[in-house]
Amino acid sequence: MPARPGAYAIKAALADPGAAVFELQAQKTMYGGKHVAAGDTVYVFHSENGGGTGLVARGVVVAAEPVPPRPGIERRTPCVHVTVRCTARARRPLGRRELKPHADWDDGRPETELNFKFYRQATDKIVGLSVGAAAFLDGCF
Repeated sequence: MPARPGAYAIKAALADPGAAVFELQAQKTMYGGKHVAAGDTVYVFHSENGGGTGLVARGVVVAAEPVPPRPGIERRTPCVHVTVRCTARARRPLGRRELKPHADWDDGRPETELNFKFYRQATDKIVGLSVGAAAFLDGCF
């Protein structure tokens, strides 16, 4: 579970990064991301894996529903369907290029937390955030 319940980040391929609402289906979760729920704050990253630029928006979760496990699969990463209403647009760039230099995994910096959670394994995902990482991201708006 994240250090600050209710603060999450999602990196996903977005059909329209300027949309007022993001409806994201079957999103992989890691680092406490499976606990995302309606009312939580989410920082939305347009995935560089799909040609995106990184942080694009902050929003509030209006719906979150776990994807039921498929029968016959013993071990799987939990996934959720999530709908996010945009409340603010990022004012400065923050993506792989800006976070890559922060790779000392033990330095405790919010930039390092984001680099670790999003880019150590570059798959798209929802992650829980610490208080420091959420405060750092708030500075981008």
